[in-house]
Amino acid sequence: MNREFAAALEEWYDVNGRDLPWRHTRNPYLIWVSEIILQQTRVAQGMDYYRRFVERFPDFGQLAAASEVEVMRMWQGLGYYSRARHLHAAARMIAQAGRFPSTYAGVRALPGVGDYTAAAICSIAYGLPYAVLDGNVFRVLARHFLIDEPIDTTRGRKVFRAMADEMLDTSSPGLYNQAIMDFGALQCVPGVPDCLRCPLCDTCMALRHGRAKQLP
Repeated sequence: MNREFAAALEEWYDVNGRDLPWRHTRNPYLIWVSEIILQQTRVAQGMDYYRRFVERFPDFGQLAAASEVEVMRMWQGLGYYSRARHLHAAARMIAQAGRFPSTYAGVRALPGVGDYTAAAICSIAYGLPYAVLDGNVFRVLARHFLIDEPIDTTRGRKVFRAMADEMLDTSSPGLYNQAIMDFGALQCVPGVPDCLRCPLCDTCMALRHGRAKQLP
C-alpha cells in the first residue's frame, strides 16, 4: 500500500506542486530559512520576505555576522519575532561549528527547530528518511486511512507518527514530504475537499464511508 500511496502523491505533485524558490535547491541553509518563515506564515505572504532575507543573508556566515537590529529589520512585518531571534542565534552556532549540521539530531538541536522542521530540512536537503507531520499531513493521513484518533493527544500523535513513518517513500523522502504537504494544502483541503477529482479517491477510506468532511 505505501508504495502505491507514495507514487500517487508524487505523480500528483509532479503536475500540481507549487513552484517555490526554496524547492530549486538542496542547500540546507536556504531550506532552513524557508521553513522557519513558514512556521507561522502563509506561503503567499512569506515568499517576498524569503527572497529579501536570503538576498541580504545568502549564507549562515553573513546572517551570523549581522547585528540583531538588522536581522529584526529584515523580519519586520512577519510577526512572531522569536523566529528571527532563533534564526540569528542558530546561525551563530552554525558559524562557530563551521558548517550546517548534517544529521537529524544536529538540525533538531538548533534554536527554533522542532521535529517537523528538522524532518523537512533533513529529508529535502540530505535525503534522510524522516517523515514530516504537520496539519496538512495529519489531514491526508486521517482521511485516507480513516484515523479517528484526535491529533492533539499523546496517543493520537503516536498513531499518526507511526503511519507517517510507514508511508514515507524512503527512496525519495524529500520529494514525498513535499508532495504530501502540497497535496494537503491544495487538494485534500480542510472543510469540503474535491474528492471526485482526487487521485486517491479509489483507496480513501473516509470517502468510502462518507466521512471526509469530519476528519481529522
